[in-house]
Amino acid sequence: MADPAIFLAAGEQSGDLHGAELARELRSRIPGVRLYGLGGSRMAEEGVELLADLDRLAILGFAEVIRHLPDLAGLRREVRQFLLAQKIDLLVPIDYPGFNLPLARYAKRNGISVLYYIAPQVWAWHESRARKLAEDTDLVCVVLPFEENRLAGWGVRTRFVGHPLLDRDASDTSAAPGPHAEPRIGIFPGSRMQEVRRLLPTFLQAGRELSSRMSGLEIVVARAQDLPDSAYAGLGNATLVDAETAVRSASAAITKSGTITLQLALAGVPMVVGYRVNALTYHIARRLVRVDHIALVNLVAERGVVPEFIQGDVTPARMAEAALPLLDSETPERRAQVAGLREVAERLGDPGAAGRVAEECSRLLAVRAEP
Repeated sequence: MADPAIFLAAGEQSGDLHGAELARELRSRIPGVRLYGLGGSRMAEEGVELLADLDRLAILGFAEVIRHLPDLAGLRREVRQFLLAQKIDLLVPIDYPGFNLPLARYAKRNGISVLYYIAPQVWAWHESRARKLAEDTDLVCVVLPFEENRLAGWGVRTRFVGHPLLDRDASDTSAAPGPHAEPRIGIFPGSRMQEVRRLLPTFLQAGRELSSRMSGLEIVVARAQDLPDSAYAGLGNATLVDAETAVRSASAAITKSGTITLQLALAGVPMVVGYRVNALTYHIARRLVRVDHIALVNLVAERGVVPEFIQGDVTPARMAEAALPLLDSETPERRAQVAGLREVAERLGDPGAAGRVAEECSRLLAVRAEP
């Protein structure tokens, strides 16, 4: 039998990180495995042969997708042809549902096994999408604790594997500094160019307002690994650092929603969350999305642990006002949030997510190899 071939499909920075960790585990467990995929520099470093990189995939929102439909359609055709030409045995979509859900359906209908890693948030949309997920996958490995029962109730075969961020947290013993040791406000505007352009100016201005109200406050801005320096023009007295350094050094944070909120929670960094998208995208999402919160920390906690601001409410004044008490260890706001973030961290499971996913990949490949 030929060496097994796996295609990993990641569409953004967090997916590239998790795909790289999974690739490392797959190579250690499956001799001769051939790894192909869509992703970024981290996956490439782990030996994944990339068909396309994140530049062609990092598109944010409904309106933006419409403008990029021709290129996305072309890439989708390329991937489909590649899956068949290379006789891919297993497709592993990693989040990124707009591109990956149709790809999963195509693969399943063409006899390719499908393990979806980091479930698309179909539970926030409509039951019909979850039922399609059940039809188009062999297994969904979920990383948020409430997803397993919710998706299983719609017929999706699932396994909760814990959150992959726990593996990085376990290997990093450095802790975030106390709020009075060189106080720093961390600015986390996102990993996609569109997010940075839309959020960074407002987040920076909020940081400057905080600096005017707190003597000695430093502002650090988290840089996405695959974005150029030009994306961060006009920082003024703010310091640009990599995201991991920003998380470790921040006393409190102003951040976009998404995986970064869980990373901050694991580091015990209190935060204010803001998110703004294209007006058309927001209008459509309001009609379709059925969740009470946008921040993953609040979704995991099933309550409002951190303040959230959306669209027109994302203003420097509002975000600075909400972040100010988080920079003082004696305030009830900071104490309550730190306790809530500790609760979130406890709900995320145990380290070893990538290893558990690799185990499930091996099982699916073994079933395919059976006579």
